[in-house]
Amino acid sequence: MTTADPSPGRADEPDERELEAAFAAGDERALAAIYTRWSSLVYTLAVRSLGDVGDAEDVTQKTFVSAWTGRSTFNPEKARVSAWLVGIAKNKIADTHEARAKVRRLQEQLAAAGRPEDLAAEPVDLADSLLIADEISRLEPDAQRVMRLAFFDDLTHAQIADRLELPLGTVKSHIRRSLQRMRTRLEVTDVAHRS
Repeated sequence: MTTADPSPGRADEPDERELEAAFAAGDERALAAIYTRWSSLVYTLAVRSLGDVGDAEDVTQKTFVSAWTGRSTFNPEKARVSAWLVGIAKNKIADTHEARAKVRRLQEQLAAAGRPEDLAAEPVDLADSLLIADEISRLEPDAQRVMRLAFFDDLTHAQIADRLELPLGTVKSHIRRSLQRMRTRLEVTDVAHRS
């Protein structure tokens, strides 16, 4: 009769203390084992909070990348690796919520550009204007022209179509695609600065 292994999982898996020590020492096999053991927990926390599978997958990946690159800060005397990972995941989830809020504010400002009276009521912050100008400069030339007229010249979709001699549907498509591209870049940039 064999003695029961107190650690969860299969009998051939190292116990959590050994795994933590190997991980802290930079053993990539330990990282793989920790990922196998705890990634579903991180993913579940993320999907419950964010409500989006893609964002939850991103948070899971970012959590383990951050854990690996920051493994020197892991102290098994203070917390188990599972609790440490949950802490990192919560920070990544919060970063994602904050990035979403920033994108929503940007979209609201861009939408308000179609209604000059709304934009005048709430002046745009200079830092936000510079950020938006930088993001617009990364778009293709046609989209840049449309977005500059929408945001900086306070023109409606119809006015932009008239000025650029484009169909209204094309203008709306440029704005929709550009907002999506800008949203994706801002989320990635925001999370990268917090990593």
